[in-house]
Amino acid sequence: MKKVAIGQAGGPTAVINATLAGFVKEIERDHSLLFIQNGYEGLAHGMYLDGDDEMLRRIHLHRDVPGACLGSGRFPLKDEHIEKGLRLLKAQGVDVLVFIGGNGTMEALAKVQAEAKRQNISLQVLGLPKTVDNDLGGTDHAPGFGSSARYVAQATRDMSRDLASMQNFEKVRVLETMGRNAGWLAAASGLLKAYEEEGPHFIGIPERPIQAEMLLENVNTALNRFGYATVVVSEGVRFGKAGQVTRGNVSGRTVLGGISSEIASYLKSELNVMTRAELLGMNQRSFSEVVSDVDREEAYRVGSVGGEWIREGVSNVMVSIQRNAHHRYSVKMTPIELRKVVAAGERVMPEVFIEDRKAYYEWLKPLIGEDIRSYPQPLRRTEMYVD
Repeated sequence: MKKVAIGQAGGPTAVINATLAGFVKEIERDHSLLFIQNGYEGLAHGMYLDGDDEMLRRIHLHRDVPGACLGSGRFPLKDEHIEKGLRLLKAQGVDVLVFIGGNGTMEALAKVQAEAKRQNISLQVLGLPKTVDNDLGGTDHAPGFGSSARYVAQATRDMSRDLASMQNFEKVRVLETMGRNAGWLAAASGLLKAYEEEGPHFIGIPERPIQAEMLLENVNTALNRFGYATVVVSEGVRFGKAGQVTRGNVSGRTVLGGISSEIASYLKSELNVMTRAELLGMNQRSFSEVVSDVDREEAYRVGSVGGEWIREGVSNVMVSIQRNAHHRYSVKMTPIELRKVVAAGERVMPEVFIEDRKAYYEWLKPLIGEDIRSYPQPLRRTEMYVD
């Protein structure tokens, strides 16, 4: 019997607890569990919860609940924290360390493994992926993204319909999505666009700085043709020669946000029309009512496979989701070394998806689920009035 410590780190997703539940279900019958609270802060300070029967029951109750039930957050993990964390794990008799997280989590986990090797501590290490904005390398996609993309696509379509009904008052709406350096989420806003009248009429992503002239041209065209315009931008997009817009700094990490307000102000000044900026906010990673069934199922399976690998002695890897080469969507779980995940860095949108949005949407469609209803074509403005 192995003693397994597991934690959740970084920004949570709507399905991160499904991964935890899948992992626990797989190993609870023949291994003991120790739960780490508040991510790497809990590792550094020995903040544990015993995996007794009541705790296991409560973990399973959280399977379909958003947020990280163990606590996650962001913590600037330093060398001294890693050394202390390893001493505390050793004192607890821990044989296995598992973390659910994204880029920063996998990088930290690789450092923990390297330090354990340096100290000659026998420690099996495994990473379970999660992401909101799909910027995790070494995997086709990660649990969390499908649900976030689904939310952004539905919210954009619905807010565009709302704006269309208010065009005698409000003309332009600028929506801001998550995505520091990768535009997967912002680009997903156009997935459900079925008619040219519908938004988005312009999408800005971090991979391409927004040129003011192009933005104005697209918005003006939409205003002239449809009477309103919906713009979607990633939080990390650069507008012209300006850098990313920041809100502040927390523990050395820059907090982005506010580019939608700057773009809305610019459009209002240039076009002299009522313009509004909207942050899609934390609903992108937590709104349980639009969770993708595919995303939830894959999240659980990632945890379950991770549990199998613990039993088999697999170490120093992350569970990677890879698509099978079939016409019908299916995936397989494969191991990828943590060092390769770290070396891959942030995963931005590839050129083929930036240049060909239809190709991106074909790639994306299976991840968001199939139970999304279609809308009828909007009424034309001339059909809304009777003499």
